Parts: sequence; C-alpha cells; structure tokens
Amino acid sequence: MPARLNRRAFLKSAGTTALAGAAGTRIAPTIAATPAASARKSKFDLDNVYNRVGTDCSKWDKQIEKFGRDNLAVPMGVADMDFKGAPCITEALAERIQHENYGYLDIPDSYNESIINWNKQRYGLDIESDWLMNANGVNPAMLSAMRAFAPPGSKVVVHAPTYSAFYSNIENAGCVAEENPLKFSDGRYSFDFEDLERRCADPQAKALILCNPNNPTGNCWSLADQTTVGEICARHGVVVLADEIHCDFVNHGHRYIPFASIDDETVVRNSVTFKSTSKSFNLSATKCAYMFSTNPDLLAKIKATGHNRSVNTLGVVASEAAYNEGGPWLDEVVAYIDGNMQFAADFIKANVPLIDFVKPEGTYLAWLDTSQLQQKIGAEELAAEANKAREPDTPELVPSQMVGKYLLDNAGIYLNDGFHYGYGGSSCTRMNLATSRKLVELALDNIASATKKV
Repeated sequence: MPARLNRRAFLKSAGTTALAGAAGTRIAPTIAATPAASARKSKFDLDNVYNRVGTDCSKWDKQIEKFGRDNLAVPMGVADMDFKGAPCITEALAERIQHENYGYLDIPDSYNESIINWNKQRYGLDIESDWLMNANGVNPAMLSAMRAFAPPGSKVVVHAPTYSAFYSNIENAGCVAEENPLKFSDGRYSFDFEDLERRCADPQAKALILCNPNNPTGNCWSLADQTTVGEICARHGVVVLADEIHCDFVNHGHRYIPFASIDDETVVRNSVTFKSTSKSFNLSATKCAYMFSTNPDLLAKIKATGHNRSVNTLGVVASEAAYNEGGPWLDEVVAYIDGNMQFAADFIKANVPLIDFVKPEGTYLAWLDTSQLQQKIGAEELAAEANKAREPDTPELVPSQMVGKYLLDNAGIYLNDGFHYGYGGSSCTRMNLATSRKLVELALDNIASATKKV
C-alpha cells in the first residue's frame, strides 16, 4: 500500500502537476497538444493538471491505494471533475467559516431562490418554492422516492444501459429492476417504446427512472421522447423519477429539456425531478441536493417515508454561490469538456481501431464500445481462466472486466467496466473526460499504444 502523502506538504505544492506523482514512467504523450487546449482564451485555467493526490480523493487516492502508484497513469473512472472549483464557491465558503459556529441551519429563502432562478434562467423552467424538497444527495432522495411509490417486491423500470447505482438503490428499496433495453444503431441509442409499454403494463411496475442526460450513453432525450415515456407511465400508474443531475453538461449542437417542461399536466404531475449542484460544480462532498414536483401528494408520500431532508450547511452556502455566481465558470467548463469529447472522438477514430466511440450529446462521460478489443485479447477465455482461481465467495468475472484489467496493466488507465450498467453494457467501458486535456491526451495515447500490442 502506498504511503499517504503528507497533507501539509500537499497543500504547499497544490499548484504543481499531479502527473509526476501518479503516472510513473508513462508521463510523456507522443501526440502534440491541440490548439484548443493551448491557445484558448480562458478566465479559468482548465488545462492545468490540478493536484488532487493526498486529499483522500476517491477518484485518485482510492485508485492509487488499490492498484499502486507505479501502475496507474490516470484514473478515468469515478464521475467527478479534476478542475479547480469555481472561485465564487471558495470565496463564499471562506466568508462563512469566518463565523466559527456550525449549529443547526435554518435554510434561508435565498437558497431556494437560487434554485428557482437557475432553472428559470437556464431552462425556462418555472419552479415554485413549495414544490421543493431538500435531500443530502440525489441517490438518497431517489431511494426515498422508491420506498414511497414501489412497495417491496414490486418493479422499478430502468432504460438499460443506465447508471450502475440505480440497481443498488432499487435492491436497497427491496424492489426488482425491470430493464427496458435501449435500441442501439450506428453508435446511437433510442427508446423501445413497444417494449416499454409492455413492461409498464405489468401491475408490479410502480416507478420508472428516467436519466436525462443519460448516464452512461450521453443521450439528451427529446421532448417527444420524454412525452411518450411520460404518457406510457401515466397510463399505467407508474411514477416517473427524473434524474437530471447531469443536465448542465450538454455538448455543442444538443439541448437538455426538463421532464417538468412537458406540456401535459397529467404527465408532469406523475413525476418527481431530482437535481443537485454536485455534478455541475463538483460539490459531491457537500451533500446537498433537491427534488421537486408539481404534485404535493407525491412529495407528501416521500416525506412520509422518513426521508432525510437535512442538508449540509456549507453545502447550502456553496450551492447558492454556484447558482448565483458560478455560471461563467460552468459555461467555460462545459465548452472545455465538449472539446475533450471531440478530441477523444477524433483521436480514437484515427489511432484506436479496436475501440468505437461516438461523441455523446451530454454528460462528461465517454461510452466506449470495446467489443472488438474484447475479442482481440480473448476476453472470454481470460475470464474463464480467472474464474478458476477466484475465491468461492467472490463475484464471477466477466469478459468486459478483462478489458479493464488489460488497459490497467498495459496502459495504466483505470476505466469503469460497462457490465455494471446493465443490459447492453457488457461490451462497453465508461471513461470520464472531465479533466485536463493533457491527461486526456496521456490516457488516450497510452490506450492507443496498449491496443497496438494486441
């Protein structure tokens, strides 16, 4: 196990690069930096590799501890961002901690107003204060909603592939995940409405999770698509749980449309939407989220589950500052990630023939089709051999995990195995591109070199 970095030493050197500490000998990409990365006029230095090592960071420190510092060039898995945070957030937090008391919080009206204003100004969405309910995270909030609407043993419909934590949340609620497989053609996913109608018609189906933009496929669902999903659910009494946590990340030429903006009151009243600044401003540590619905009866049922509406005091301060003043920072981050996505698409097409990637419509997550690489390395045989040696109480390994192991061993890159994202995910791998272009270049260059060895 690698020694933990001294925290004081880290804070003194926080402006230095993380590459030398985490990448071992794999720190020199063989491709030149893109003009977009080096010549961009920027108020915020997003190209700088901001050092997160030594801060008990799940994305970096946990993976270093697991795989070893010398074996990991870049962790590209855990879905948070490597950028230095928006200055307005740091300033607001610094001002708040000048008052050295952290007792119970009486949430100010200005916090709800920041949520209302952000959604109105960005997306034309009208939210009233009494529609809002706080939560200490989107996942806990959705778990409370499942407990409110889906009794133990009932079914919660998901569009697969989808966010891996949905499956564990459904299980924790005592329910069963009912997968509505997305159709896949020419690198794009779409709904199978005929299949969805059949699954929602099942009397055991009580709720549906709609992830928009979808994690991991990146779909920004159209108004027509969402309306059809909503109509099917309303027709069969299936409550829509709209997870829109990635809504602020939309790539060029696409658009996020809130489910609550559908022009059908019956459809909208049959839904609860879940949001947070945790993805948009990388504030997951502050444990601050919210949900809203135009239907007070749905909110009352969630409240009756004993849902924890407490939020972190500093999370409220950070979130309010983000929504009130962080727009320019986020706009620049979104544009930068869009550039990372385009760079990755172009690079993979030119240099990594064993991986297919189509630039997503939204999120900062690249969904890579690694089926050719699986076949090339003999992933099925490798998984079968590995399973012979596994301990009886450990999960059986699958071929897609062999791709992750191959890329870790030969490229020093950690990615998320697609198997965990449900139906259709076992041929894919998820890669987080919310980081410096320098690290994206390094990771892709290492992957290209590793796949050429096969």
